Amino acid sequence: MTKIVQTELESYYYHYPAGATIVTTHSNGRDNAMAVAWHTAISRDTPIYLVSISPKRFTHKLLVESGEFTVNFMSMDSGPLVGQIAGCSGADIDKFAELGIKSQPGSQVKAAVLDGAQAAYECKVVGQHTYGDHDAFLGEIVAVQWEPSAFSSDASLDLDAVKPILYLGEDYYTSTTGTVEHKRDLPARTV
Repeated sequence: MTKIVQTELESYYYHYPAGATIVTTHSNGRDNAMAVAWHTAISRDTPIYLVSISPKRFTHKLLVESGEFTVNFMSMDSGPLVGQIAGCSGADIDKFAELGIKSQPGSQVKAAVLDGAQAAYECKVVGQHTYGDHDAFLGEIVAVQWEPSAFSSDASLDLDAVKPILYLGEDYYTSTTGTVEHKRDLPARTV
């Protein structure tokens, strides 16, 4: 297969979908929500989750002030809300009031957990590092909230019950379809 070589990298990250999440923050009585596709787990023991946010974003300011955030994992059904959240700034409007976002405060942090999230990680910032034009916020996961109906009996996300929303770039979203058919074979464990 012949591949195209590209050295102008302005849109390099559009080649593979990323899970679209909604990151929430709370500071000085103000809630905010931001659509975030650059995020990942980076440690299991201690559980650390990374979100990448530009200093240009209002969420960045609130996150620095509060030192905590939640990562809300959404389904494709929430696509319109994700798009609305992505399309405006919390510096200009109260997104929760204007967009009718339903939520509850986290159990361990003040940042909101969205009612429509299949799962949410409540995080306290344990590190912040600048890489290029974004800051990586490392959050220790201090609580997880999850909707049992979204998961199979083996605790994996049930792709038949939930279609996770995926970001394709340039305001395009898609989802998964079908059931996971392959599982890696693991050697027997000895205790």
